[in-house]
Amino acid sequence: MRRTMFSRRWLPGVAGGLAALLGAAGCGRSGADAAGEKHYALRGEILAVDPVRKVASVHHEAIAGLMPAMAMEYPVSAGDAATLRAGEHIRADLVADAPGHFRLTQIWPDEAASNAAIAAGARALREDTHDRGDGVYREVGETMPDFTLYDQDGRVVSSARFRGKQIMLNFIFTRCPNADMCPASTAKMAQTQRLAREAGITDLELVSISLDPTYDTPGVLQEYASVRGIDTGNFSFLTGPESAVRDILTQFGVIDDFQGDLTKHTLATLLIAPDGKIISRADGSQWDPADFVKRMHRP
Repeated sequence: MRRTMFSRRWLPGVAGGLAALLGAAGCGRSGADAAGEKHYALRGEILAVDPVRKVASVHHEAIAGLMPAMAMEYPVSAGDAATLRAGEHIRADLVADAPGHFRLTQIWPDEAASNAAIAAGARALREDTHDRGDGVYREVGETMPDFTLYDQDGRVVSSARFRGKQIMLNFIFTRCPNADMCPASTAKMAQTQRLAREAGITDLELVSISLDPTYDTPGVLQEYASVRGIDTGNFSFLTGPESAVRDILTQFGVIDDFQGDLTKHTLATLLIAPDGKIISRADGSQWDPADFVKRMHRP
């Protein structure tokens, strides 16, 4: 089991969330591989993408025990087909699920500059979490932590990108099967987006950070948003290194207790002012989008 340590200081502020965690049913998060599947690490460059056929042509490095370096066409998910671009470098899981039949999953950007930015952001966040010690939990009135993650288009996104705008931030994971948890929270975020637009609020950014970064690649998040008809013009779905996500969860007082193939987790939705200060927080998924919109600053 992976455990995350939390300061005693935050417990009164999220006692309701902790109680919900203790009584919540676990959410399934990972299924077993199909019998006979084999997995290989692949690194290469995208040559072309066909979103209609959902295939990507990749020139990849030699794969030990399987094939030499070559260019091949591989099936990919609809989300990956929408996200991948010719000329970009990737790392992925090459799945052999039948003799001579391969597909690519778990596709991540693999550009040197992007890797360096993500790694530097994770290191800075780890140091900040350590340095804050018993004060790690960020109360309402404090400034949100800095972070650097990937969005649903595979772009590197720094929290600094959202400064100067109001932010609605929450946590979800795409495989959550509990209709009252992540799916409900995502629907409410989309409703908040619509209500804020109707209210004439033009400086709002919505951000959902994945609780399951091992599975939730940019392509997975892209497909999650697409099938729900979400307008991603000002709604970013973020993922990245597990260490960085764990530190973000710690600083926001969100529990994600991974037990075997199940996870028990709390949820939090926060409203953050343009200067980065946390001005409101709701734990769980039983919050009202209209209430959050009422708290937003009108231009």
